[in-house]
Amino acid sequence: MAKIHTFKAGFCTHAACMAVRGAGFAQCEFPAQEFLLEAAGRFWLFDTGYAHHFLDATASGLFALYRKVTPVVFNESEAMRLQLREFGVNVADLSGVIVSHFHGDHIGGLKDFPHMPIIASGAGWQQVRSLRGVRALLQGFVPAVMPEDTDQRLLAMEAFERVALPSDCEPLQAAYVLPHSQGEILLVDLPGHAAGHMGALVACDDGWHLLAADAAWSRANYRDWKLPSPLSYLIMDKSSAFKHTLGQLQQLDALGKVSIHLSHEEG
Repeated sequence: MAKIHTFKAGFCTHAACMAVRGAGFAQCEFPAQEFLLEAAGRFWLFDTGYAHHFLDATASGLFALYRKVTPVVFNESEAMRLQLREFGVNVADLSGVIVSHFHGDHIGGLKDFPHMPIIASGAGWQQVRSLRGVRALLQGFVPAVMPEDTDQRLLAMEAFERVALPSDCEPLQAAYVLPHSQGEILLVDLPGHAAGHMGALVACDDGWHLLAADAAWSRANYRDWKLPSPLSYLIMDKSSAFKHTLGQLQQLDALGKVSIHLSHEEG
């Protein structure tokens, strides 16, 4: 069965109440977590976290506002290419990078992983690929961190085999089989937070695990229905879809048959 290895490549800070309404204005750290997936003798990286490419792209000009709104703390030693090497996996060993969505904290290190497939929502990529300036900033998209050959390397999950999910994964109904994973990694739409936002269901020895990315910022969002600040909806793709996805996570969590992992809350 598949294995999941968790890493952290930097963090951002903002008021706790942005993630959980009513949590107060104390500044909290939100880690940028990445997951190395191991299945069928292959490796895939789920998101890249921050990297110097992101820091360079947001150092000045319009996109400096990104880091003013959500200050970022990142040390080059945290770059995923280096952490993977220390773990014993070289960049060339990866079968691809899975991108949950195109916000800067999830794609900041893509340029460190050349010549390999970028696996993402094709619809999401088409929605953001031409965004520039203020329109890109409002979507949390930093064009400068994208590799120039993204169009040639991108594999759209919608083109993969679509399968029905087992009852353990209800209310999620269907997913896309990641090629060469022998069905141990399934990609699933989790819409609302960002264009093309998706997660990965991973079949491990102890059952299914859902890498839910930013479908929630905190478990309190779906367990206690403590929603994010209304201000957060300004940068979301569709707030109604985000709430629907939260409802699905709430049901999934209540059934207790799938372990849910969030990108910005450890544990």
